[in-house]
Amino acid sequence: MNTERSPLQNRHQSITGVQQLTVRRHNALETPELDWVAEEVPVALSYNGISHVVMMATPKELEAFAIGFSLAEGIIESPQEIYGIDIQQGCNGIEVAVELSTRRFVGLKERRRAMEGRTGCGVCGVEQLGEVLRPITPLPFTQQFDLHLLDGALAQLNKVQIVGQLTGCTHAAGWISSQGKMLGGCEDVGRHVALDKLLGVRAKQGWQQGAVLVSSRASYEMVQKAAMCGVEILFAVSATTTLAVQVAQQCNLTLIGFSKPGRATVYTHSQRIIGA
Repeated sequence: MNTERSPLQNRHQSITGVQQLTVRRHNALETPELDWVAEEVPVALSYNGISHVVMMATPKELEAFAIGFSLAEGIIESPQEIYGIDIQQGCNGIEVAVELSTRRFVGLKERRRAMEGRTGCGVCGVEQLGEVLRPITPLPFTQQFDLHLLDGALAQLNKVQIVGQLTGCTHAAGWISSQGKMLGGCEDVGRHVALDKLLGVRAKQGWQQGAVLVSSRASYEMVQKAAMCGVEILFAVSATTTLAVQVAQQCNLTLIGFSKPGRATVYTHSQRIIGA
């Protein structure tokens, strides 16, 4: 039996976020072989030494994730309010320790105290619902996107899914310039985390002109995260929800679902879309 590894396999061995497991194919049940599987690990975000949230995520681009999550959740307004990010591997997962400016940390503690003082279960109470659908400053109308450029952008989305190409297991979020070029993107087993990572990269790169394209559906959380970071146009490959449309309408975000070659469904604020 030939056990020599190909150059492609050796390159995959160095990719973060995947592991090789022994599997049995349905058409070759008696022959075990190696296959690539996406990693999913607990990632704990802490701010100034205080644990904030644990997310299940692919262990790559975690600095971008910390920045994007912090922006999308309104913990910071700009990456400059983060003084440091330390990523530590633990026995049960990964801790991403974020050092915030004093002003932002005080604001975060006040927000946490307000949430801890509420009663109710889940998002059933009025207070909890108000936190879930938090106020978003209405977006300006500074962006436009030519729908004829969408097909080219869709074709580029898989290029950012290195783990996804090996495993078929990740979502992707990419930033498309107003000329239709994919400037960059991120992937994760979680669609929200993939978007958080992209929003972090976008903030660091200073990208302003363009739109977000996600490989998943667009729930209200996806709309809310994008709008909180000043994104005016969100393309989703799959469907959307009524609440996502409602939030997009209220905050002036242009939401497009079922973004496929040759077609798309514009739900809100179509004036930004050329050719709609």
